[in-house]
Amino acid sequence: MPNHPLLRNQVSPAPISSVTAIIENRRALGAPTLSFEFFPPKDEAGEVSLWHTFDEVLAAGADFVSVTYGAGGSNRDTSLGIVARMAPQITTVGHLTAVGATRASTQDIIRRFEDAGVASLLALRGDSPKDNPNALAEGELKTALELVQLAHQDSTLEVGVAAFPEGHPESPDLAHDAMVLALKATAGAKYAMTQLFFDLDAYFALIESARAVGAVLPVIPGLMPINNAKQVIRMAAMSGAAMPTELLSRLEAADEATARRIGMAFTVDLGVKLLEAGAPGLHIFTLNQSSAALELARGVGLCS
Repeated sequence: MPNHPLLRNQVSPAPISSVTAIIENRRALGAPTLSFEFFPPKDEAGEVSLWHTFDEVLAAGADFVSVTYGAGGSNRDTSLGIVARMAPQITTVGHLTAVGATRASTQDIIRRFEDAGVASLLALRGDSPKDNPNALAEGELKTALELVQLAHQDSTLEVGVAAFPEGHPESPDLAHDAMVLALKATAGAKYAMTQLFFDLDAYFALIESARAVGAVLPVIPGLMPINNAKQVIRMAAMSGAAMPTELLSRLEAADEATARRIGMAFTVDLGVKLLEAGAPGLHIFTLNQSSAALELARGVGLCS
């Protein structure tokens, strides 16, 4: 297990309003950060699950949370409502996508995030929604880098970005990904969070290649608990994340309960190894469900 306390205490008497400050304060205590991602629910039952999970992660001592933002801003108002409710209670990161956006609409969202007390933006290019596959071509902002530049120049909010341990699906190679991350850092990005991945070596290869081109910003691993194996396998395929062949074979051959045990054990082991090797913390994708997310956090020693 990682060598840090199981019981997490607040790093200051009041919430710290930047992710990088939280990372530094946890590092001074010899501990990594613990954070969780949520998404806007589609119905009343989903909303109940979201807020139950939010209460659970607060009780577990989460350092910060993030809330996703749909393709083309498809759930913009719902996302804004969620971050406005979360932000007074914990450091909150609002996702913001560039696809299909104008500069004016983006500036408006940033103002609304600021008014809601959001601490940080995660600037993402995003994907075109299914009902408008040409949204990226139609919008004024074409890349996450342009969004970083706009947010940094037009706001005092901290800006974070995505990182891709196994490479962005549209990138020619990992060296190109490292260069883009360095450009984002130069433009004002202060930290990065990874997309879904399953390969420990891929994460540290990303860190090494990024540092080689001058990108020294902290990169927080994003981990998906393998709670529902079939669901995670589908998500991995959609995102381009390669699941280890042996793990995939074991999951596909197992019944549902056994697959969950195999998947959760793998995810906990990956999280432990990431922390032992020096990752600044873990960002757990909750899918708005508390059980597996907190099982992972407990398993790696980040909460009791």
